[in-house]
Amino acid sequence: MTAVAFQIVAYCCEHCAYAAADLAGGLRMQYPPEVKIVQLPCTGKLDVLMVLQAVEDGVDGAMVAG
Repeated sequence: MTAVAFQIVAYCCEHCAYAAADLAGGLRMQYPPEVKIVQLPCTGKLDVLMVLQAVEDGVDGAMVAG
């Protein structure tokens, strides 16, 4: 059996979700390397074109965390 590779991009607010991901890294907690985190000043600054560009570039999923 071969593993199926997937790519997920996570758009994270720098004050909330990104801070939580940073803390998890400091505690040596792990998440799949297929998840790429993009830091935003605020999730309200996320432009739909950013998500569409990620999909066009081949990601399998996107999430927004605030």
